[in-house]
Amino acid sequence: MANEKKSRNLTNPGGIFSGISNQLKLIVRLMADRRINPLIKLLPLGTLAYLITPDLVPGPIDDAMIIWLGTAAFVELCPPDIVKEHLDDLKNTLPGEWRDKKDSGEDVIIDTEYKDLD
Repeated sequence: MANEKKSRNLTNPGGIFSGISNQLKLIVRLMADRRINPLIKLLPLGTLAYLITPDLVPGPIDDAMIIWLGTAAFVELCPPDIVKEHLDDLKNTLPGEWRDKKDSGEDVIIDTEYKDLD
């Protein structure tokens, strides 16, 4: 069965907000990359300008659709090897966690020795 398609795992373990966050990080990284054609970089800027300008059709559905289409087209028009490079870098970053020292119940003790270099 050589014609079988592999099923893609569309579930994101972090949920929808994690997926949106990763997509925004990818777009910011691609916008900062000098290897991306400047004309392609006009797509996210155009969608942002569309979001700011008043609409002819009121409602959030058309805004969401234009933003989704503009960002998806931007990522698709970027060279695949560069997109893969940035996606791999994003996957290799360690997720951070905000912890307040007061809430953790732990005291931070740093044990070290002092050595005068003079």
